[in-house]
Amino acid sequence: MDQPTVTETPTAPATAKVPWWRRPWIVPLWAISALFLVWRVPDYVGYKDPGALVEMSDYQHFLIVSGHIMLGGVSLICCCMQLWPWLRTNHPKVHRVTGRVYVLVVLPASVLAFFTSFMSITTPPSGQVGNGILATLWLLTTLIGFRHVRNGRYADHRRWMIRSFALCFSIVVNRLFIGVYAVGFSPLLDSFYGGSVDRLATDAAVASIWSSWVATLVFAEWWMTRRRKPRKRVATAA
Repeated sequence: MDQPTVTETPTAPATAKVPWWRRPWIVPLWAISALFLVWRVPDYVGYKDPGALVEMSDYQHFLIVSGHIMLGGVSLICCCMQLWPWLRTNHPKVHRVTGRVYVLVVLPASVLAFFTSFMSITTPPSGQVGNGILATLWLLTTLIGFRHVRNGRYADHRRWMIRSFALCFSIVVNRLFIGVYAVGFSPLLDSFYGGSVDRLATDAAVASIWSSWVATLVFAEWWMTRRRKPRKRVATAA
């Protein structure tokens, strides 16, 4: 008697077209990014704008910060486009172009971010180091990802660019974490901070600087290594 053979049901190829609405996270990703850009970018257009979170020491500092903010805004838009599977599958040329723009923009944006990290007159050294490491990792992950795609190593390219995108998006998470830490530290306002709101705000800012990019990197690693559902196996008679 012939033994049954085990065959695998065919699976959709990697390039199969998937409706955009099958990726429910893409809408909030775009919405949050757009709200962040509309909310924060205009505050850095004018010199010494009172709405800016970074206190400018001089006009040179303003130019560096503003240049980083504008380039960072472009990189955030490109980041959303790169992460959109529907766009990558249905419009690969747009995906390639926005990817190149992302790399070209990150190069100066990360360098400016590194310099402005240590030019801040209000951020303590611990926060400056955190921002400096973030800028360095952002640049390195982008360059490594670009090198892999140039060598045709697309799986490695995808992994490193996801890390780069996570670091890029960490600035958005940073603003959320500032509010969370401020609320969390508020019971200590009188006992630990002696009633100083400025000290509490500084600690909240430093904590958010470090935890935001660490959290997004950890999430990216989880996203890449999470367990996939195994393919179904069916038994058929020979």
